Amino acid sequence: MSDEVGKIKIGLEVHCQLTSLATKLFCSSPADYRERPPNTNICPVCIGTPGSLPALNRKAVYYATMVALALNFKLSDRMLFFRKNYFYPDMSKNFQITQYDRAGGVPFATDGYIHLDSGKKIRLGRMQLEEDPAKLSYDGTIDSSTKTFVDYNRAGVALIEIVTEPDLKSPREAREFLNKLTSIVEHLGVSDLGLEGSVRCDANISLAGGRRVEVKNISSFKEVERALSFEMTRQKSLTSKGISIAQETRHWDDVRRITISLRVKEEEQDYRYFPEADLVPVVLSKGFIKDVKSDMPELPKERERRFQQEYNLSGETAQVLVKEKGLADFFEDSAKYSKNAREAGSWLAVDLQAFLNEAGKELADLEITPKHIAELVDMVSNAEVSRGAAKTIFLEMLKTSKMPRSIAEEKGLKVIADSKFVEDVTEKVFKENPKAVQDAVKDEKAINFLLGQIMRATRGRVDPAVANRIVREKLSAVKSSE
Repeated sequence: MSDEVGKIKIGLEVHCQLTSLATKLFCSSPADYRERPPNTNICPVCIGTPGSLPALNRKAVYYATMVALALNFKLSDRMLFFRKNYFYPDMSKNFQITQYDRAGGVPFATDGYIHLDSGKKIRLGRMQLEEDPAKLSYDGTIDSSTKTFVDYNRAGVALIEIVTEPDLKSPREAREFLNKLTSIVEHLGVSDLGLEGSVRCDANISLAGGRRVEVKNISSFKEVERALSFEMTRQKSLTSKGISIAQETRHWDDVRRITISLRVKEEEQDYRYFPEADLVPVVLSKGFIKDVKSDMPELPKERERRFQQEYNLSGETAQVLVKEKGLADFFEDSAKYSKNAREAGSWLAVDLQAFLNEAGKELADLEITPKHIAELVDMVSNAEVSRGAAKTIFLEMLKTSKMPRSIAEEKGLKVIADSKFVEDVTEKVFKENPKAVQDAVKDEKAINFLLGQIMRATRGRVDPAVANRIVREKLSAVKSSE
């Protein structure tokens, strides 16, 4: 049965560099290409000089196996490498060594899956190990006058490509899926996703009964959501006018936030896959797989459960913290220094995330340490500052990197627990609000107004417990004198 008109299907192709490797996938050239002058990090193998022979990086197979197991894939018993032939400037040898062949080749792994927070299962069709092409850069908006530059330093860097089935039904689901996937990869330690270009995503989208459109050049997961939203609207608009959707590849322009047609989409047969004769088939032994399993670190879902049990976090807080390995690590370090891990988790999962979202920053952009969070949490727990003052301190701490206690002293935000001072303020509030005092004598709920006035007069610095005690003592005295 066909889908309803307007219903969308989204599939993603995610390319993740194995940045933890020291060398490229098939040669000994350094894998870290980012800080090198253009076209200096190359060798005869990675640029395909005639007569050069590739040699498979064993560590890359190890890391790829780890990723496959973490994503619930079925590992292939025997894997082959193929040449994917095409002529683009980013492939000097005019082919890419990969593991996919639509005519019957075997990729690294098949039939994996990831669950979204809703419990929905997103199927992963295949995962393959392949080499990264070179890097293209443009001198402006893509049009007929655009100049393209090619840096081959990246050519040959090890990639894993993960291809989903078209199970995603909205741009928001696509973004959630990507967050889940990268959290798993980060926890495995096989890739530093904070490096520019270490993870890239192409998105395929189609309306019910329509042709598939591929969108490339998407720089971030936020942009994936935006690109899919635009493309969904574009295709619906064309369909409503009776215009058929062309099967093509489109470029995402993140400045104008539109997609631009690049070329007619190739069919798989256009790539003329054939076996890479210079590489032997790969067979993963049971012993090799067992060794990989024994080295597997704690994965996000396991860490989420442990956070709830060990630190008494809510499920929602634990879920937010493990989305990024860096944030989860930061929390655990904060918990080591703080007496109240649950509160530390709340500050990081709620207040810190709100600040980062509004400021458009990442945790790595801030110069705070786990000790900053621990000190703030303990100051609130010890009633050194009120929760309202703590929020002011928190924002100042994120902006200046000063320690919370230092900020509290500089701004005069520490809680006042001196009984004599609180009695004087309370006396003044009682004199200024005689009707409220009489109301509070008759109705206990009216006490809150007086307490509010005391807090207002002291900018929230009075210890609430001390203020409450003194107000009740004075109200009792008023009642006795009547």
